[in-house]
Amino acid sequence: MAVDMQSIYILASGGSRAMEQLDSATQNIANVNTDGFKKLLIKEMSQRLDENGGDANHLFVFPRFKESLVDVTQGALHATHNPLDFAIEGDGFFVVQKGKERVLTRNGHFHLNQEGILVDSRGNFVLDEQNQPIEIDPKNSINVTKEGVIYQQGEEVAKLQIKNYSKVTPLGSTYYKSDGKETKASFTIHQGFLEGSNVNPMLQMSELIIAQRRFEMYSNIIKNLDQLNQKTNEIGKA
Repeated sequence: MAVDMQSIYILASGGSRAMEQLDSATQNIANVNTDGFKKLLIKEMSQRLDENGGDANHLFVFPRFKESLVDVTQGALHATHNPLDFAIEGDGFFVVQKGKERVLTRNGHFHLNQEGILVDSRGNFVLDEQNQPIEIDPKNSINVTKEGVIYQQGEEVAKLQIKNYSKVTPLGSTYYKSDGKETKASFTIHQGFLEGSNVNPMLQMSELIIAQRRFEMYSNIIKNLDQLNQKTNEIGKA
């Protein structure tokens, strides 16, 4: 009976992995048109069962682990002709003040609030290199260099803070947090452009179908194994 239970645990773990794969693919597809969205990947690893010599106390081992990764490859840039839209070509993220924490984003769809402060689409302050909000005179036009320096009437107003890290973790709504070492950001800022999602919808649909079939396979095997156990118990009672 212990061996049967081990099989069920292994299959249940595989089914759980398939559900995580389904969730990831679904989230990627849902954000295929979200500016600044970065595709989510799930890294799968296998754990070899320990040699237990039939010791029932060491049979129940979960064989799989998962790690969610963010694919930070470049998304396509598209022109908006909005002077407060910025796209990063290359490495790095914009830094915004979200509540009490600083978070990262590649979504450069910005605007000015009533106080003339540069904010993102959710009203969070866009920060300069001194971690300060960027104040812009709404009466005057702005020009932004490829290095992210903002000018008005020929005078420097601020410089966009761009940070890059070896690894980032998604927070939702195209926000990310650093989860690794800070690295050099090699980038070019494009004014009047936005970066689209880096999700390939066709590939993600294929991933979704594979994950669904995988989940159905595990579910059917568990169901068949359960039925086999029931029949075995009935024969034993007879």
